[in-house]
Amino acid sequence: MNRPRRTPLANRADPAPGERALTQELPTRLSDWFDARGWQPRRHQLEMLEQARAGRHALLVATTGAGKTLAGFLPTLVELLEAPTPGLHTLYVSPLKALAVDIQRNLMAPIEEMGVDIRVETRTGDTPSDRKARQRIKPPQILLTTPESLSLLLSYPDSATMFAGLRTMVVDEVHAFATGKRGDLLSLCMARLQRIAPAMRRVALSATVADPDGYRAWLAPDGDIDEVALVKGEAGAEPNIAILLPDGRVPWMGHSGRYAAEQVMAEIETHKTTIVFCNTRSLAELIFQDLWKVNAMSLPIGVHHGSLAREARRKVEGAMADGRLRALVATASLDLGVDWGDVDCVIQMGAPKGSSRLLQRIGRANHRLDESSEAIVVPGNRFEYLEARAALDAVEAGELDPDIFRPGALDVLAQHVMACACAAPFAQADLLDEIRSALPYSALADETFDRVLGFIRDGGYSLKAYDRFKRLTQDPDGTWRVSHPRFVAQHRLNAGIIVEATMLDVRFNNGRNLGRVEESFAAQLSHGDTFFFAGLSLEVMKIDQIDLIVRATSRPARIPTYGGARMPLSTSLADRVRAYLATPSEWTRFPDDVREWLDFQSRRSQLPQPGQLLVETFPREGRNYMVAYSFEGWNAHQSLGMLITRRMETQGLKPLGFVANDYAIATYSIEKVTDPASLFNADILEHEFVDWVQQSHLLKRAFREVAVIGGLVERQHPGKKKTGRQVTFSTDLIYDVLRKYEPTHLLLEAAWADARARMTDVGRLAGLLDRAAETMLHVDLDRVTPLAVPVLTLIGRERVATGTADDALLIEAEALAAEAMRID
Repeated sequence: MNRPRRTPLANRADPAPGERALTQELPTRLSDWFDARGWQPRRHQLEMLEQARAGRHALLVATTGAGKTLAGFLPTLVELLEAPTPGLHTLYVSPLKALAVDIQRNLMAPIEEMGVDIRVETRTGDTPSDRKARQRIKPPQILLTTPESLSLLLSYPDSATMFAGLRTMVVDEVHAFATGKRGDLLSLCMARLQRIAPAMRRVALSATVADPDGYRAWLAPDGDIDEVALVKGEAGAEPNIAILLPDGRVPWMGHSGRYAAEQVMAEIETHKTTIVFCNTRSLAELIFQDLWKVNAMSLPIGVHHGSLAREARRKVEGAMADGRLRALVATASLDLGVDWGDVDCVIQMGAPKGSSRLLQRIGRANHRLDESSEAIVVPGNRFEYLEARAALDAVEAGELDPDIFRPGALDVLAQHVMACACAAPFAQADLLDEIRSALPYSALADETFDRVLGFIRDGGYSLKAYDRFKRLTQDPDGTWRVSHPRFVAQHRLNAGIIVEATMLDVRFNNGRNLGRVEESFAAQLSHGDTFFFAGLSLEVMKIDQIDLIVRATSRPARIPTYGGARMPLSTSLADRVRAYLATPSEWTRFPDDVREWLDFQSRRSQLPQPGQLLVETFPREGRNYMVAYSFEGWNAHQSLGMLITRRMETQGLKPLGFVANDYAIATYSIEKVTDPASLFNADILEHEFVDWVQQSHLLKRAFREVAVIGGLVERQHPGKKKTGRQVTFSTDLIYDVLRKYEPTHLLLEAAWADARARMTDVGRLAGLLDRAAETMLHVDLDRVTPLAVPVLTLIGRERVATGTADDALLIEAEALAAEAMRID
């Protein structure tokens, strides 16, 4: 039986006088619709209407369940009721396809109930081609889309006609992409739409914005925040968040919370509908299987993530909307905006890594302003318990993760310029002026824009001899146009910002396949590096297209763990965890075993103070260990581990490997580290970092992504899609040519920027190294310490056969813990 969906509107019978006056100004059909349900619009919804009537752009920051969607669309409904138009009136942009579909479903209910002729349609990568063609000729009044689909629409010559009457653009969940490459593309699209429809209003919605002025500047034409009104929603009920503790002790190891499958299933049994959030797709699959094994009541549960086929995703979304599922295991594919009224509990498996992310996910439960959202966090280990506690405290304090805006990416700019050229020839000065009205590109230099145009014109100095790269032509009058119609078709087939991750086959030279690893891991390897995989110690021979060629070796594995990039621990949560460690009075809030763990650490060694880098060294089983508690996140630690072990090699310390988690990095070697300061010297970023990036495939991988985004290499031809191997082969050939003959090429510059900022968290590395020089505290010990146990349990994770991994690691963790907690 279908359960009734909750509405984003909350009942409120007694509006304030100003609200009552505005409500009376609503069109009769709309006010009657409210009255029939005994509802009144909320203050911020009416304020958004007031800003619309004044013709102002607006940013709405309101908690989940406050009716942001209605606030964004209320002016549209009013205007279409007062002055119906057959053309496109409102464009809604979402970061997720699922959210666009959900918004369409929510909008259609009041439209149908009011009996008005307003068409609402979606346009995403899942939309059939015949519908897309019809939408360009006869668009709906409200079109729901994504940044990529909007960019493609703007590449058509008839886009100027289609968008000429556009009145409003609504950007939902703006925090999810404004600071990244998708936000760069969207800002450029907004600039183009503003030129086509000068009267267009820009509206952005979000529940988790730490820097409203930053987003107002991003939203505003020419970055003028005075043109954007800030509307704040009403405060809702405080969320009810709990940390789930195991029946026994908080684990020493792990990061997924899989130990709690039975406890999670018990929560599912006592709630109407539960969403179980996981931080990665692979973990979502594992948790789904774990829950099925303990699902004694055979309750209907599903799984949802971005790797699933469209049909599978739509089937699960439909089942949730109809109330036919008791639980859904999901990733970030569903943590933005999707409103399923029956969801009354959210469970986060593993630490959330940021307070903003936790708030977004909590908001999926109850989706009402007047009821507390119920959520449970399942920490994977003792450090993650502290992180979970930090996230709860941050939510209670209203502290959000910082928003970091940066200059727009050049590969994205190249893609947008090509889209503009596909629509119509352009004058260079006019397009540059338009581009500079988008905040990420407001400081774009004339010379840089010349380089972008030159790149699209012929590929650059090293590639200009090849016709396949001559996409633009400049006519004698200075106007730029597409060189041949085939380049228009090529652009529309291949445009997009999201480049799918590639997996590499791990093979011996004789062709025997051992399995697959993420390319993001393989990209960090160089010839001679060793790592554990499939129970073997393997040495890297070469990376051949998309094969990682290895040989078995008796040498110890330098890198015992592997995996793709993970969500980094936010700096604000890291600071809170540091504060807990330095404040014993806070420990009374922690479970006994966590409190005991910290107490033993303070007696055996030291606890790092805020801003301090604690480094411990100790021997164990014939090896010498160094553990640095830096709290800069797994990605930064993984990169630093590569650099430090190389420096240890040059110092004759004979490193055997390293491991890292979000909180610490641990190296182990034959010789003892006596001067850790020399390993953490800041010049490591000037020497070893550059050498490592150039020798590894990290830069080559980054180049592949910017080459695809920038349009240098196509993923698809008409009627045929390239394989990942073919794309890799094409980009690697071009990369080698450019590195040799044109090292200053625009895309190599863009690849360096990506490799430094996104793939290695180099900014956090620099901060860590600066802190090390000033605050390092080196403690030399005779054995392992309690604080080191969680990271050391990672060593050898891949050395054991799959079937015995959990048991072997548990035994190792217990041995480490017993040694660390031993009372002498």
